[in-house]
Amino acid sequence: MKKIALFAFNGDPLCFIHVLLNALDMHANGVETKIVLEGAATQLITELDKTGHPLNPLWEKARQNGLIDGVCKACSNKMGTLATAENLSLNLLAEMSGHPSMARYMAEGFEVITF
Repeated sequence: MKKIALFAFNGDPLCFIHVLLNALDMHANGVETKIVLEGAATQLITELDKTGHPLNPLWEKARQNGLIDGVCKACSNKMGTLATAENLSLNLLAEMSGHPSMARYMAEGFEVITF
């Protein structure tokens, strides 16, 4: 089975929608898919959780399908969304000086794609 880890760095919702759409599409087509929120993308967490936000339905579908692997602990702290990530029970990834390690995903057989 193919394995893809999508690292989202861009905090623009118009970019992040493509992360969600591609992750859901790959998952629906049998690809093991994980989304990692890094950098400015961590600032989206609070908005994505709001019922009225346009991306909320895709966000919730990705969460329900287990596609959100985690959030950068250092970046979510810097962007002011660490408490929200914790409240949503999102994994805080910090194995590389407070940030997620792409090398770990690669060692686990994932192809890493960045957005």
